[in-house]
Amino acid sequence: MGRVDLEEQQSTVTLEGGQKYIKLVTMNNEQFDRFNPNVLGLGDISLPSAQVEALAAMFDLSGFTTFCSQVDPHLAVPEYLSRFLDWLFGEIKKGLLRESNVEEKVLWASLPFLAKFTGDGILFLWDTKNMGGSEICNVVTSLWEICANYVREFYPIIKRLVVQPPKFLRCGVSRGMVVSVGNGEDYVGPCINVAARLQKLSSLSFCFSRRGFDIEKHMPEETAARYVLKSVALRGIGEDELIWVRKEEFDNLTDEEKALFKSP
Repeated sequence: MGRVDLEEQQSTVTLEGGQKYIKLVTMNNEQFDRFNPNVLGLGDISLPSAQVEALAAMFDLSGFTTFCSQVDPHLAVPEYLSRFLDWLFGEIKKGLLRESNVEEKVLWASLPFLAKFTGDGILFLWDTKNMGGSEICNVVTSLWEICANYVREFYPIIKRLVVQPPKFLRCGVSRGMVVSVGNGEDYVGPCINVAARLQKLSSLSFCFSRRGFDIEKHMPEETAARYVLKSVALRGIGEDELIWVRKEEFDNLTDEEKALFKSP
């Protein structure tokens, strides 16, 4: 999506006076007209938007830019991304799988309806319209386990295959209304922006908005006790956003990082 290959030719012309040369690009009219919003692959972007009650999870590979700056990245990046994406999608399915038999799978919650590569991570959207509070909390628990499993399971393997792969997988989670763009190939909405802000918050690897997540009611008591409620400023969102963070991660922050958070 977004890539367009145009046939063009280059020519050199001499400026008046015969002393300087410049290069010009030449293409026929049909090729020139191909560069338009259709290259985005969104379909008819004038179509009315469809609203979806969604859970947005934004994954980010911490250190991916540095990883891509190594010597001959074209030899390492494809192998890393191929293995990582296979692993990530497999982890989402494994985390939500309750039972499996020859004919069908029984899940703890629905699978995402949208997955979008962001350059250094992945955005997933779940449709929460028909999901109960327990199902939503099951998704949250699964997302945290993916971040933890990246460090415990995936990183020890991938570091033997490529040089200096990203050490951590971060994830921010939020709920809200999203609206479709074009034929529904993409979606926009404030909750996506919130999730993107949360995955970059301090050095935390995982946190999620309090808005729409009643973990005290819908999460097992032992699991809910591992989170602590904090108030934090999110750029472009709000000055006192309530978020859930992992207690052990918060306790391991530096004093300077802890100062960013307030007790509500």
